[in-house]
Amino acid sequence: MYRGIIGAVAGVVVIGLIAAGSWYTVDQTERGVLLRYGAVIGTAQPGLGFKIPLIDSVEKVSVKTTTFSWDKMNSYSYDQQPADLKISVTLRASPEKVTDLYAKFGRLQAAVNQVVSPAVNQQVKIVFGRYTAVKAIQERGALNNAIRDAITASLKDDPMIIVESVQLENIEFSSTYLHSIEQRMLAEVEVQKLQQNAEREKVQAQITVTQANAKANAVRAEAQASADALRLNGEARATNIKLTGEAEAAAIEARAKALGTNPNLVTLVQAERWNGVLPTTMVPGSAVPFVSVK
Repeated sequence: MYRGIIGAVAGVVVIGLIAAGSWYTVDQTERGVLLRYGAVIGTAQPGLGFKIPLIDSVEKVSVKTTTFSWDKMNSYSYDQQPADLKISVTLRASPEKVTDLYAKFGRLQAAVNQVVSPAVNQQVKIVFGRYTAVKAIQERGALNNAIRDAITASLKDDPMIIVESVQLENIEFSSTYLHSIEQRMLAEVEVQKLQQNAEREKVQAQITVTQANAKANAVRAEAQASADALRLNGEARATNIKLTGEAEAAAIEARAKALGTNPNLVTLVQAERWNGVLPTTMVPGSAVPFVSVK
């Protein structure tokens, strides 16, 4: 009896295990690889699925976007400057190719290690070697785009992995090169400072010359004004003298004409100016002024 009960319980357990092994679930960020005796027979889509217990199995492969980083990628620039580059690649497994990826690599990390990592190392060294150290710093955006295009092109023939983005996160040059850059920058700053001082002195000299010219022009204008004033005063004085002389000459000429036309005018003028007093002293033989005795 006990054996019968134990056998029944064991049968229930076995049936339970078989029933539990007949279904599976796949998350939305995953794809299932359906295996039969270890061989790939299909792809399991997200959701609930069924399989043959003890015969079939499901291996889940993530198709979620993941970022992988390479922190110390030693490379040389075009001018032979060593640098450590940090590169990050954002990628995901192609949902339609998870069976191929599993059959060839087993897991996404293995595919990244065996396919993506060698391509990244190779392309980064090739592209970075086309840039000088200074150009790599000054044109970092263009360098990033060139590395992205090179990596994407090298992986385009492998449809199992989809590259979404590539980022050049950091460029770290040697301490010797960084020191040389610092010294060069200090020298450039000193040169710029000297140029600024020279420009300032040049401007100051121009200001001084302008002020001197303005002062000289002011003095010249004042002297010209004084000379013009003296000339005008002289011309006015000469004109006044001329007018006075002409007036006096005209008066004399008029008087002479008057005397010529009227001889008695002199006598009339003398009579008008006589005060009526006869001279007290007479010169023998002289006549009494203004008295005419026929």
